[in-house]
Amino acid sequence: MRLFAAVLPPDSATSELADAAHALQRLPGAGELRWTARDSWHFTLAFMADVEEAAVPDLAARLERAAHRTAPFPLALRGGGHFGDRALWAGAAGDVAALRLLAQRADAAARKAGIAMEEHRSYRPHLTLARTRARTDLRPSGTDLRPYVDALAPFEGTAWTVGELTLVRSNLPRSGVPGERPRYEAVGRWVLGGGAGEPGGAG
Repeated sequence: MRLFAAVLPPDSATSELADAAHALQRLPGAGELRWTARDSWHFTLAFMADVEEAAVPDLAARLERAAHRTAPFPLALRGGGHFGDRALWAGAAGDVAALRLLAQRADAAARKAGIAMEEHRSYRPHLTLARTRARTDLRPSGTDLRPYVDALAPFEGTAWTVGELTLVRSNLPRSGVPGERPRYEAVGRWVLGGGAGEPGGAG
């Protein structure tokens, strides 16, 4: 199964971002993008592409310890960026260092549970807003995302306190209907507890 550890923004934060996203969708060329649904917005901490059912209990126990050892922290949605011509995203402000630490601990938890992970890379907090469509003969070039980033730059959402780590299952589309999106299902939630521990550890 496909799983990922995540921080889910509250409704108040996604409501503010939704207003900004609606403004972006009025920009020229916005119809060429595949916009993500508000109920799917999240900050991925650690992505696990292939997890055996038998590994889930150990993973859950380690994520629970990672959450317990991480104090609640303030976060806000702010500005944005893009990954080449592939994806447009909203960024984060507040205690981003704590978010990175939680991501490190979630990644370590997965590795110690025996789950194959991608090589370590610098964590960049982002919430995906839109993706470009696949290139075809009729659509030979990607959409320039820079105007969307510029329009999103002034956005600054209200801060909230991150108090929970969530494990989410990503169910890929099976119907074959164009435009169908993955369905996300929370399979575990753990309250951040502020326990002491070594930075980067997961238990």
